[in-house]
Parts: sequence; C-alpha cells; structure tokens
Amino acid sequence: MPAQESWLENIAAARDDIGRLSTADRVAHLLREQITDGRLAPGDRIPEEDLGRAAKVSRNTIREAFRLLINERLLVHEFNRGVFVRRVTAEGLADLYRVRRILECEGVRCAPSAPREALARVEAAVADGEHAAAGGRWAQVGTADIRFHQALAALVGSPRVDEMIRHLLAEMRLVFHEMGSPREFHEPYLARNRRLYDLLERGDVAAAEAELRSYLDDAEAQLTKAYREQE
Repeated sequence: MPAQESWLENIAAARDDIGRLSTADRVAHLLREQITDGRLAPGDRIPEEDLGRAAKVSRNTIREAFRLLINERLLVHEFNRGVFVRRVTAEGLADLYRVRRILECEGVRCAPSAPREALARVEAAVADGEHAAAGGRWAQVGTADIRFHQALAALVGSPRVDEMIRHLLAEMRLVFHEMGSPREFHEPYLARNRRLYDLLERGDVAAAEAELRSYLDDAEAQLTKAYREQE
C-alpha cells in the first residue's frame, strides 16, 4: 500500500502541470512517468477508481488512458482482474535494443549539429546519476540513466524521435526491475555514461558511436542472462 500511495500522490501533484494534451493523453503521460521513474513495477495493479480520484478525471478518461498505454506495451488488461503494469518478455527485450540502437546512435551522429543546450542535458543526466550514486540512491541512478539515454536520442532534434524514445525507455524501466540489485546493474554504467559524454564534448563522434554500440551490446547481454536465469 505505501508504494501505491506514493505513485498516486505523484499523479495528484503533477496533474495540473501538463499543457496542450487531451485529458486522456495527460493521464497516460502521468502514468508513463510513474513507470519511467520506477514507482510502478511489472505486475502492479492500477486501481481505476483510485487513479480517477488522484487525477480528477472520469472513468471513461481513465479507460482511454489505459488503452493508450496498452498500445504502448506498458500496461495489460486481464479479464475479470483489471489493468496491470506489463512485464517485458525476452523477445521484447531484444526488440527494444534493436530500436534503441537506431535512435540513440543517430542521436550521437547528430551531436555536432545539436544545440548546446541539448548536449548540456546529456551532461546533466550524467551528473544526476553520479550524485545519486554518491548518496546510495540506486533507484534514482536508474532514473538518471533513463534520462541520459533520452537526452542522447534528443540530439536528433526530432519531436517524433523524442516521443518514440520516451515510450521505449518507459518499457526499459520495466526491464530494470528484473535485475535483483539496482546497484549491481547500474554502477558499472556510470563511468561509461561519463565517457560517452566526454567523447561527444570533444567531438569524437566515431568513438562515441562505437562506445555506445558496445555499451548497448553489454547491457542487452546482461539483461538477457538475467531473464534466462529466471526461466
């Protein structure tokens, strides 16, 4: 129950901060952010009535938001049981990395022409991860890592790419929950995030892309191993 109250309280606090979205899109965005930030885990049930009260929207709006997130593979409806946060399959994991390579490597290639503030967001995400690690806040390190990869893809400068990577990395946060220890998984990548940023800052695009591809290969292999051990 405390975990449920935490994400519902975040929904209630953030519900008025989003503009230019339909009501259902707004609720879907709020739920997606709770998943991306690690407050909702695979298998968690989303109580329709509690969510409606927190977001101050109708049941029909909640159901439309659910439909949007089911289409994004973040939620699943189970007949006579309700709506739950989805668990990513091993096949889904492989496809996530396939698409991430396309979007994030293109971001790296676009870095030389990206606005300075876009590269600053990459550095800020690296620093946030390092700061969270120094305080032993490993769940927040995971959130910073998600923001780091979002910032890499954002170097493309395309709203469509930004939307695609947000959806993909929300799914990735569900994958992170499959790892037994957040520290064990995230700690080795802190230095690699810093190295990637440093290469981009120096303008060494070829080395940065090679590092990113190696990084994604290693992360996928580590996660795939964890999945197989649970089978």
